[in-house]
Amino acid sequence: MDQVIIYTDGACSRNPGPGGWGCVLISGAHRKEANGCAAETTNNRMELTAAIEALRMLKRSCSVNLYTDSAYLCNAFEKGWLDQWRRNGWKTANRHEVENRDLWEQLDALCVTHIVRFHKVKGHSDNVENNQCDKLAREAIKSLQNKEKPETAEQA
Repeated sequence: MDQVIIYTDGACSRNPGPGGWGCVLISGAHRKEANGCAAETTNNRMELTAAIEALRMLKRSCSVNLYTDSAYLCNAFEKGWLDQWRRNGWKTANRHEVENRDLWEQLDALCVTHIVRFHKVKGHSDNVENNQCDKLAREAIKSLQNKEKPETAEQA
């Protein structure tokens, strides 16, 4: 089974607001970077989207070490929150609907295809790959914001 290292990050200009995600996939000598954006979203949705999109890029079942600065994402798997939500009919311990259920279900399905171990890293520190993912996410937001600006007569 192929071994893959994935780094992911999500960002929002406001929360909610324009958001972006970025990911870096590393397998042996191979490296791939990707990013994307959404016009109206939240930081947590972008964190989940980064992990989903990264795992979707894998062409076959892999053993994955996924690094994220999102405690929300990491803890859902490592502390068993996701299993508990499923057992509770997608309700939290307080009996509220689980936020971002659509994304959690997608991510959960991908974690059946792949063997995924989540690792929490400190954000905005000295982790080169996490910083690259943050840069990719912010670039995606900028590209979205640039598309929204109306053209001036000089640009047309």
